[in-house]
Amino acid sequence: MKVLQILPELNVGGVERGTVDLARYLVEHGHESIVVSNGGALVEQLTAQGSKHYQLPVHQKNFFTAFYCAKELEKIIRAEKVDVVHARSRVPAWIAYAAFRKTDAEFVTTCHGYYSENIFSHSMGWGKRVIVISEVIGRHMIEDFGVRPENVRLIPRSVDLDKFIFRQREVGRSSFTVTMIGRITPLKGHTYFLKGMAKVLRQKSFVRVRIVGDAPPNKAAYKESLLLLVKRLGIADKVEFLGNRSDIPNMLSESDAVVLSTVTQEAFGRVLIEAQAVGVPVIATKVGGVVDIVEHEKTGLLVLPKDPDGIAGAVLRLMSEPKLADEMILEARRRVEEKYTLGVMAERTIEVYDEVRASSNILVIKLSAVGDIILIGAALKALRERFSKARICCMVGREGLSLLQGCPYVDDVIVYDKKKKHKGIMGFWRILLKLRRYRFDKVIDLQNNTRSHLMGWCCFPRASYGYNNKKMGFLLTNGILDDQPWISPVKHQFRVLEQLGIPYHDGVRIEFWPRKDDFEYAKELLHSEWIDETTHDVVGINIAASERWSTKNWPIPSLAKLCDILAADGVRVVITGMEKDQAFVRELLTQAKSKPTILVGKTNILQLAALISFCKVYVTPDSAPLHVAAAMKVPVIALFGPTAPGRHLPPADEMNVLVKSFECMPCYKTECKTHKCMFAINPAEVHQIIKEYLPKKGS
Repeated sequence: MKVLQILPELNVGGVERGTVDLARYLVEHGHESIVVSNGGALVEQLTAQGSKHYQLPVHQKNFFTAFYCAKELEKIIRAEKVDVVHARSRVPAWIAYAAFRKTDAEFVTTCHGYYSENIFSHSMGWGKRVIVISEVIGRHMIEDFGVRPENVRLIPRSVDLDKFIFRQREVGRSSFTVTMIGRITPLKGHTYFLKGMAKVLRQKSFVRVRIVGDAPPNKAAYKESLLLLVKRLGIADKVEFLGNRSDIPNMLSESDAVVLSTVTQEAFGRVLIEAQAVGVPVIATKVGGVVDIVEHEKTGLLVLPKDPDGIAGAVLRLMSEPKLADEMILEARRRVEEKYTLGVMAERTIEVYDEVRASSNILVIKLSAVGDIILIGAALKALRERFSKARICCMVGREGLSLLQGCPYVDDVIVYDKKKKHKGIMGFWRILLKLRRYRFDKVIDLQNNTRSHLMGWCCFPRASYGYNNKKMGFLLTNGILDDQPWISPVKHQFRVLEQLGIPYHDGVRIEFWPRKDDFEYAKELLHSEWIDETTHDVVGINIAASERWSTKNWPIPSLAKLCDILAADGVRVVITGMEKDQAFVRELLTQAKSKPTILVGKTNILQLAALISFCKVYVTPDSAPLHVAAAMKVPVIALFGPTAPGRHLPPADEMNVLVKSFECMPCYKTECKTHKCMFAINPAEVHQIIKEYLPKKGS
């Protein structure tokens, strides 16, 4: 595996040391390591360990520089055939994200800090997996940056035990050295540390204080203020400012206590586990990720931030209670060996790399009516078979949620509620932000309209598939021409899937997934009408299509006549439909001599599916129940008129189509004066087909 890490610079610091340590581990374990940075003191060590280094100005917050770096980084990723790009800082993450998307590499980020909520920080949540170094950082990325919890992986920083060697505490030493290690900035709380140490020195004048680390150029004034402070406190002769040091293990081994006095949310506190590895007791402020490392009076002492008295008291306690100090040292070392070694960190990081390489995040978009949602069952099954380890999400309209809740082929259903929650421009923006957080690799647009194309594009997938139908189809990375509009809907979908290596075949069937309670409800409904689904011959008839498509309806006189013919045969007829169809019911009951069972408006779509499953055959015009019956594998008699059967029929084993030929067909009109195409379908011929599915009399 080839791994490319990218960070601003390779100078002294926790992030830098972690990068170099991981690079060495990768090389030692047979992987190839590449690091991109602006250079620094650790480059020589990095390359000596067997890693490649490319120098780019990835530390600069400049749009034009970042654009240049992204182009150059893309070249590096392609030339080196990089498998995983791992960004460890915000500006490099922006650059890496722009570069990797046009390559075959995967993208991972590690959040090393408690980032402020600004535009630069959001890039740290864009990894396919987001590594966090403490629980507090994990919560921060989830709650404040919208990273989905399933994309977060907790991997604490590590310590190389070959460098940070445990040493026994000397007994009876005449001196006591307290060390603070870290960048000199106000956030690290040097002021409070020095004031606390001034209190210690009034009681224990032999104590020595060392400050390791230096101020960045923009904090030079702060360092000057600290130099003045030690003079005012009268401890200048006891405090050493040692600047940046590369011999941190030696600094720690010469210390009797290490203090971390951070005043804000500390992401982790790497120096704490380094001190614990060496065998130095630690004192730290109770902030951020520090509490993941230090358990009070077990592995160190915790004090409140901005509390000089607390720091002084903790140092004096270590000096006066050597037994407690020894117990904390041993327990801290044990936990470091268990949780914070380089090997543990590196192996868990490699597991993340393997995970992102093996996984795929797929979004299927289908926003239209209920019948169309049912039709995608075959596509979802085929996708699951092709991408067995992928996370497959399906975005549907509000009415589609219940239809897919039992689907075994999807991991998540995203609802686009365009009438309420996602109404208007701001609502549309909210759904786009939600989609972005899933980090989809592929988008499969089975809706293929302007809105769905825009949604897919805003997911920033590596690839998107659909029909380039001039409705913003240019946004698709893999758009095909819709030059076969008269094929069946499922074949139409599979033309898109063919681009992913999923061909259509004769065995493709749609599916539907009513729940156990839906079947129980359907049984009770039949039993309430004195119908036993196990002994009676039940024939279902859908009374009407949608309100908009009255031209699809079979005329009520024809339907009434069929009911009477079936009743004469001893068949129990069940009429299904929606509440809106009650006017048709009243007309039917007026014209029919028999008494069919009316269950119109008494089922939702899942309960209807369960009800249809108890029928010997189901009769319906071109409408959603046609698809439901096919999905439930019940023999269907489909009555077609104004629409073309070849364009709307789902695949099924027992599909019987009745359609009469007229010069005006198919017209796709929602209104018609004559309705002759549907009047021409004779109840007797429908009856003849039904009889084929009923037990022969006398048999």
